Amino acid sequence: MKALLIVVMVVTGLAFVSSQVADVAWGMSGRPPVVGTPAADFSLTDLDGRTHSLSQYQGKVVLVNFWATWCKPCTTEMPAMQATYDRLRDKGFVVLAVNELEDEAKVRDHIRTYGHTFPVLLDRDNRVANQFGVFGLPVSVFIDAAGVVQEYIKGGLLTEQKIMEVVGRIQAAGVPKAASLR
Repeated sequence: MKALLIVVMVVTGLAFVSSQVADVAWGMSGRPPVVGTPAADFSLTDLDGRTHSLSQYQGKVVLVNFWATWCKPCTTEMPAMQATYDRLRDKGFVVLAVNELEDEAKVRDHIRTYGHTFPVLLDRDNRVANQFGVFGLPVSVFIDAAGVVQEYIKGGLLTEQKIMEVVGRIQAAGVPKAASLR
């Protein structure tokens, strides 16, 4: 009986330590933005050294996608992001691919190899990922023309159809309704 009590205490202690470690790990990033709230502005440089801020894209629907070259689900969804960007960029849609903590040369090589043309931003200190509550990759945040978060998707779930659906819904919601005359 005494041995069983010790085992229970050890297991319980490990569970407690495990939950504390998880809390600390979660605490390394902020909370994910709440749908319906303004997206936090940020500024990052792209692979050409130009600075991009989220606020400069006010008036457009923005997909902020957090990714890394080593993340298979990230790289799997990027062709869908590129195809949708090609179809909708002249219709007020922007993709900002935010790379987390990777060597610039590695990111540049990946982007060149796959021919992506959307802006690729470097989050060298993970500040923006933390600001957006990113815990695991990929994470996609859709932001409307007014700068309000409309969707937060965790995991490699983006397809052309999904992106078109979300962007279409966001753009339709942003169209002012005409007043009816009686």
